[in-house]
Amino acid sequence: MPVCMRPLGGTHSRRYASLMAKKNPLKLNALQLKTLTILQQLARSPDHAQPGDEEGSVFVSNFPAAHGNHFHVGDAVVLARDASGLGNANVFAILERKGLLRSMFPMGAVMTAEALGYETGLADKILHRSEH
Repeated sequence: MPVCMRPLGGTHSRRYASLMAKKNPLKLNALQLKTLTILQQLARSPDHAQPGDEEGSVFVSNFPAAHGNHFHVGDAVVLARDASGLGNANVFAILERKGLLRSMFPMGAVMTAEALGYETGLADKILHRSEH
């Protein structure tokens, strides 16, 4: 079955509630967590997201290009050094294997409901927002 036609979630959907009770239950590394955090922010932006083909999923594409050392996503500024995973096919492959997305690297990804709700603990650290 082509990558873009495979169902999302699978066994990960059934254990979603119990997994979310733990901090980083899928044992993602720092690069994977940063990438997921940025993808979650992209999923909230109408410039980068549209509804996915399965309930609760979001197709994220049109990744922003850095200008200087940062780029903008909605109301947040992301430093380019925190976004290296967006250009790394291996990061997308691991997030897909963990059931968090369906990779269409380098064009984008379909994020599962689990991915959208996964608490990375990094949003306040890498999504910089103006205080005014």
